[in-house]
Amino acid sequence: MRLDKFLKVSRLIKRRTLAKEVAEQGRITINGNEAKASSIVKEGDELSIRFGQKIVTVQVNEVKENARKEEADQMYSIVSEQRLNQD
Repeated sequence: MRLDKFLKVSRLIKRRTLAKEVAEQGRITINGNEAKASSIVKEGDELSIRFGQKIVTVQVNEVKENARKEEADQMYSIVSEQRLNQD
């Protein structure tokens, strides 16, 4: 599944266009490699997403074409949340 679609379906990012913009800014990595919106996400991948002053790292548990709100958080598990230092 495309990265931008996964982020939307899993509700990590609310809109697909926003997910695409974040990826184009180089703020997302898949298994340590910078990712584009069209990058393929598979089960077991580790995504790191920079939201402002925070980096969230998640493990992809499952990939679904569409998911209800209750199922969305089962698609990933949070590995770590790291705050960036403000100097």
